[in-house]
Amino acid sequence: MPSQQTKDHMQTALTEIRPWGRWTVLGEGEGYKVKRIEIHPGHRLSLQRHAHRSEHWVVVAGTAKVIIGNRTLVVSAQESTFVPAGTVHRIENPGPHLLTIIEIQNGVYLGEDDIVRLQDDYGRSDRQ
Repeated sequence: MPSQQTKDHMQTALTEIRPWGRWTVLGEGEGYKVKRIEIHPGHRLSLQRHAHRSEHWVVVAGTAKVIIGNRTLVVSAQESTFVPAGTVHRIENPGPHLLTIIEIQNGVYLGEDDIVRLQDDYGRSDRQ
């Protein structure tokens, strides 16, 4: 059985395709997960919230339109923003090129089922 230190540094090569683009888990360990999220031009993720995790988004390519609570922001390449746990949020690609962000999740539970979708362009249910 690997030690906790080894487990924290394992690569997780998991990619999931979504209607808006895809995400890939780059790494994870106790209390954190790191993803690369790629969003196609003109697409957006669901308006959602998570009970058990916060998210820090770093834009590495493109420009993001972001809703966090009652604020709407434009986040460009080399900029970042933070989403506290429990806060309603959404990220959108209003530009003509692929939007790529690095998402750092922190929390006691990081499962994909910790999501409540409040609005979704693709008709997905509030738990998926």
